[in-house]
Amino acid sequence: MTVDSGIQWRVGDALEPITLPPVTRLELIQYAGASGDFNPIHTIDAEAEKAGLPGVIAHGMLTMAKISRLFSPYLKYGWVRDFYTRFVGKVFVDDVIMIGASVAEKEEKGAETVYWFEVIAQNRKEEHVAVGELTFLV
Repeated sequence: MTVDSGIQWRVGDALEPITLPPVTRLELIQYAGASGDFNPIHTIDAEAEKAGLPGVIAHGMLTMAKISRLFSPYLKYGWVRDFYTRFVGKVFVDDVIMIGASVAEKEEKGAETVYWFEVIAQNRKEEHVAVGELTFLV
């Protein structure tokens, strides 16, 4: 892949994965305030336990937002058109998440190039917590 005057990803290319710092309770509280999602399973252990969880879990949309960080360095070349995520696991306080993406398809459309990425987030046990698809236009 080249990233000097533009992007030339090929099918199968992977973006450099990012390992994020451990999820903190403060981060979950801050995200609740920023997003307006005050479901107590994200901030209060007793409420999470009432829901059958071993402790608070991160907001799915927070995990999705973290996945999108992979594309921040490339926004000067294009933009994210679509982003779909399926949450397949839970993210707990102190979990270390690795995010990654690889090019699944590429299509030239006139002056634009459309890239379809498969995206993932996984915990340190290498269990997927989110999977999805992202479309990037250049």
